[in-house]
Amino acid sequence: MIYQINRIAKILGLGLVLLALSWQEAQAQKQFGDLAEGPYDRLVIRNAMVIPGHGGPPVGPYDIVIEGDKITRMIPFDPVTAERRGDANRPTGDRIIDATGKYIMPGLIDLHGHLRQEPMPLEYIYYLKLAHGVTTFGPASDRGVEYAMEEARLADRNEILAPTMYPLWSWGSGLDYDEVFLSNPENAPRIAKEMAEQGAHQVYLNGIAWNQELFKAAADAVWENGGVTGVHIPPSYTSVIDAVDAARLGVTFILHHYGYGESSLDRAVQDYPRDYNFDNENHRFREAGRVWQEANRERLLGEVADSLVAYGVFMQPTQVVYEANRDIIRAQSLPWHEKYTHQALIEWNLPDPAYHGSFHYDWTSDDEQTWYEAYDLWGDLIYEFNKRGGTVAYGTDDNYIWATPGFSNIRELQLLRESGMHTLEVLKSATHNSAKALRIEDKTGLVRPGYEADLILIDGSPLYNLRFMYSFGAVTLDEDNNMYRTRGIVHTIKDGIVINNDKLMEEVARMVKESKEGVGSNIANDPFLIEED
Repeated sequence: MIYQINRIAKILGLGLVLLALSWQEAQAQKQFGDLAEGPYDRLVIRNAMVIPGHGGPPVGPYDIVIEGDKITRMIPFDPVTAERRGDANRPTGDRIIDATGKYIMPGLIDLHGHLRQEPMPLEYIYYLKLAHGVTTFGPASDRGVEYAMEEARLADRNEILAPTMYPLWSWGSGLDYDEVFLSNPENAPRIAKEMAEQGAHQVYLNGIAWNQELFKAAADAVWENGGVTGVHIPPSYTSVIDAVDAARLGVTFILHHYGYGESSLDRAVQDYPRDYNFDNENHRFREAGRVWQEANRERLLGEVADSLVAYGVFMQPTQVVYEANRDIIRAQSLPWHEKYTHQALIEWNLPDPAYHGSFHYDWTSDDEQTWYEAYDLWGDLIYEFNKRGGTVAYGTDDNYIWATPGFSNIRELQLLRESGMHTLEVLKSATHNSAKALRIEDKTGLVRPGYEADLILIDGSPLYNLRFMYSFGAVTLDEDNNMYRTRGIVHTIKDGIVINNDKLMEEVARMVKESKEGVGSNIANDPFLIEED
């Protein structure tokens, strides 16, 4: 009798467990609809070629087992014996994805981007990021650091469909200290500790680049509290801290292009025009290109590159956000703007002195030529830095200057390739290197058992063509030389949740269409619209 009672109790208990699991699955399906499902008790991806993320070439095919949010097994699949062996000995699970002909790699880690403001919905940004392979994201706190941290918590619990987020904090954000206190280097350990207690992990030091002692104290203190620091060196401060200075003082990574050319100058400051005003963005971005013409090329690609490597700083170029400077008409006419660029973003990008990054209201052919030359030398520096042992990380700074989120993630990869880096190095920069830059390389950035199930499944090898990673894929040939378009990243898998990227893009298109209802022409497209009879 006791045995029967225990057996019934076990059956009931198992039933309750199964009921709970079914309820959780139903909740996930209800929350994300047809956009995504998971995580699963056991998800199997069969017959995938693996790009591991550490710079090595593809290997496989593999059967990959994912349990919950972790990769647990990677089983080499031997096609020679497959027909004789059959599927009997292959792993099974709650869901099996056939990845034949597809490539799997770690999710992209975009260290720097922007959420902007209403009326652009956050889902618009998150879905475009996910559909283009971003599983980890560093959003600037455009809507306030508390808002950004709450979004990060929701994403961490998968209560929203979004990448894992490490929001960007400015030095002293969230603390009730005045500027005098925040500017005292002796207070840096206390400030960094209190910021860390509030969840700060990425801390930006832009605002304190006017003082080398304070900059170093802050960089050291944030690191000691488990965080990382970044700097976009303001041109107004490059006379105090250039890129080599920032690296020497211990910053984790340097963003964008500022401070590099300045590190190689034959004088201490750039030769600014007499009417220069940093707060005039047309001036600011024009001269940010011209400084590369003043740079001492030999010193830049030799002594400066060697110093940056020696100090161990990470380089985070974000080239895509400045590409409009070398061809503004191309940037304004990219084919995805009509269907996938939100109207609010278009309006913020149009020439207008009232908005940051909208400085093309007096942009000349000479300015574009300056930026073409700047990109050539900037790319050479990236190449030399990487070749000499430096670590290139990955970010986009998108949602500014005609860099539409998601699309700009793939374009950034192409621009890194343009510098001369090997495609395997490019993919490593966006995965393993960026995980190292965030100090999370023990859990993400590689395809290995024990790592988080943050993966992307691509229709075709990105080593053959990086454009295979765009949501619209790329035109190529099949075995019979017939043209067809690949499917892009078919699934992004974040924390073991399988995302249907085609459905995400449908939802993005719906949001964009709604944003453009009743909208007329603008100063950029007006000359090219066809007049109706």
